[in-house]
This record gives sequence, structure tokens and C-alpha cells, in this order.
Amino acid sequence: MLRIDIHHGAEATSFTLEGKLTGPWVAELENCWHTLISTEPSRAILVQLAAVTFMDSKGKALLTRMCRQGARLVPTGCLMKAMVEEIEAEVEKEK
Repeated sequence: MLRIDIHHGAEATSFTLEGKLTGPWVAELENCWHTLISTEPSRAILVQLAAVTFMDSKGKALLTRMCRQGARLVPTGCLMKAMVEEIEAEVEKEK
């Protein structure tokens, strides 16, 4: 299960994620993201990985696509910090 809280701040929209970023929850986050970028394409996006306890390959791939499109990933904890560093290194290598 994954909880997605969306907060529309003055300067950015943040997605705060809690739980497991796997299976159908990856598709749900992707739908939320696509809805936002289709209505506000220039809006800054923060992805707060507040309490993500697990992420499968599809979850990582989605976060990588989001990062490529300019979303900023904000990890909490050692596991998510390591995942975000890996994603950011991959995106940076592509530039």
C-alpha cells in the first residue's frame, strides 16, 4: 500500500509518499504526476520519500523519469538516500 499526499505550495507541488512504491501504486503515482504536468507543465515538483519502505524496479524507473523531467527527489533515511543518489547519478550520466 502507498499513501500519496499532494500539497500545492506557493512555489512547488509536493508529493509525499509513504509505504511501498510497487505494482499498482506506481501507476497511481504516475497518474497523479501526469495530471499535474498536463495542467501545470512549468510547476516545480518535489517528491518527498518520507516513509517509503520499499520500491520495486517499476517504482525506481518512474522516479527516474520524474527526475529526468525536473522533479526533485527528497529522501528520508539511508535506504531512500542511497536510491535517490543512484537515480540522480543515472540521470546525470545521461546529460
